Amino acid sequence: MPGNPSLPTVAVLGLGQMGLVCAGILAAPADGAAPTPGTLRRPVNVSIWGRNPSESAQLAQTRRSPRLRHFRLPEPVRVCLSLQDALRDASVVIVAIPVQFMRDAMERAAPLLPDGAGIVSVSKGIEEGTLLRPSEIIADVLRRSGRDNPDRKPRAIGCLSGPTIANELSLCLPAAMVAASDDPQFARNIQSLFTTSWLRVYTSSDLLGVELAGAVKNVIAIAAGVLDGLKAGNNAKSALLSRGMAEIARLGAAMGASTQTFSGIAGVGDLATSCFSPEGRNRSCGEAIGRGADVEQYLAQSQFVVEGVYTTRAVLQLAEKYRVEVPITRAVHAVLFEKVDPLSAIGALMSRAMRPERDDEPQRDSFAL
Repeated sequence: MPGNPSLPTVAVLGLGQMGLVCAGILAAPADGAAPTPGTLRRPVNVSIWGRNPSESAQLAQTRRSPRLRHFRLPEPVRVCLSLQDALRDASVVIVAIPVQFMRDAMERAAPLLPDGAGIVSVSKGIEEGTLLRPSEIIADVLRRSGRDNPDRKPRAIGCLSGPTIANELSLCLPAAMVAASDDPQFARNIQSLFTTSWLRVYTSSDLLGVELAGAVKNVIAIAAGVLDGLKAGNNAKSALLSRGMAEIARLGAAMGASTQTFSGIAGVGDLATSCFSPEGRNRSCGEAIGRGADVEQYLAQSQFVVEGVYTTRAVLQLAEKYRVEVPITRAVHAVLFEKVDPLSAIGALMSRAMRPERDDEPQRDSFAL
């Protein structure tokens, strides 16, 4: 079904839950807060493309996906079997592909990108091997392909992140997100495109901090799930959440992110949702492991990519590179890849040397009151 040629086009790459939800939001009427003058604004033409042709064909025919069973893709969204067709005339491209598969998809997309089209990632993770965040993967592919506009204004790249349980977003339940980019105007464009009466979008210039928070919280969520599987209780999980946030902030500060980012929606907000929501795939994976499931078997049987498993190794390598202590990530790594029993990993965390809660607080004598 052709779109309105007078309207700008937004292309969504990825048929997972977030890709479907993003397409649904973009196809909805513009009923949110008044946009900043000069920003891109709905209505827009929306196209969506997926790496699996048979899945794309089924979605085009039924407007439904087994990945989000109660959700129906709005009729105005064009489901494209061709990546070239999806990207034609696109002003903005939304990348909703798991991080470990993002490079391949972007290498296919790069030669087809219209000049000036901005790119937004909604994926959360760190690429194994390169240790690159989603926006860095995109920039790296564009640079290698010669599509990064070297002689003109740099192509705008950003991310959209926050507490984003896709099932809740598909039901239009109240939520908030953060649009981050080094280009302030592009961040405002993302904000205007996605703001609705039930979804409030803030902007941020801390692209590093927002992406890092979204990636590392997946690792902490696996640990939270392990506690659930072991029936360790909410006291333990709340303590894990607070210490996990400290771990994320330490790494972020060492890498140059703003520490304020981690106390906001993309930081503690996203972490809390991921650790407590029964629908979070990283927490669910951890819970299964806590109950005794084999990691490899669980991943093989899951219909979703569990980003936190792959990100754990990358986060540990980043921590070693920046000389940051990440005991929770190290414990998750031991459980996932070193066959350490979850109870033993928790015991190791609990028996670490006593210390102040805050890194800037001096250590006092043990007997001081």
